[in-house]
Amino acid sequence: MTMSYIIVGLGNPGEEYKKTRHNTGRMLVEWFGKANGIPFLSEAEGEWKEDKKLNAHVAKVKVGLPTKGRKFAVILILPDTFMNNSGKSIKLFVQGLTLHNLHKQTEKMIVIYDDLDLPFGTAKISFNKSSGGHRGLESIIKSIKTEKFARVRVGISPKTPTGKIKKPKGEETVTKVILGKFKPNEITVLKKLSKKVNEALETFVTSGLEKAMTGFN
Repeated sequence: MTMSYIIVGLGNPGEEYKKTRHNTGRMLVEWFGKANGIPFLSEAEGEWKEDKKLNAHVAKVKVGLPTKGRKFAVILILPDTFMNNSGKSIKLFVQGLTLHNLHKQTEKMIVIYDDLDLPFGTAKISFNKSSGGHRGLESIIKSIKTEKFARVRVGISPKTPTGKIKKPKGEETVTKVILGKFKPNEITVLKKLSKKVNEALETFVTSGLEKAMTGFN
């Protein structure tokens, strides 16, 4: 049984959450799709499929090594649940797999999400870690009962002029930051970072997690 690679972008559905920091994962997965020939969700005519059973939008791309003539099947998933219930879509996607195949599948999965523990403009790939308090990631871990999958943590916290993190404190301040919209100059920075993320995702698919982490981190 050949299993596809899975790239999941976390966020909240709906117009009001577009371009908010909490939707960083969704944005980066859409940009990855665009770089591989899939129009944005708002433009797509049949490329992104609404899967009502999964409660997610799904697209399929082929990522490959042109020099070697090999292509890998990649499934892009944007859960249409709110962040705290992200795991429901992923659980339904992998449901029915044996425990052995589940672990094989999750090791081919990478989840992209916003992270307050990293300063804006930075990102890090990790594997088999706790949720770090991120509710979307927590939902996935609880739903599929394993932490053995890769993540791209994308920083959204403000930083000082010297680049040090200024992590927001207090529920009200945190909410204001994560649900605040990116400014135009921040979108420019994020797009630049997304090119590096795209390269890391391609490396993850074609050459494995270790090489992706070494090259990116």
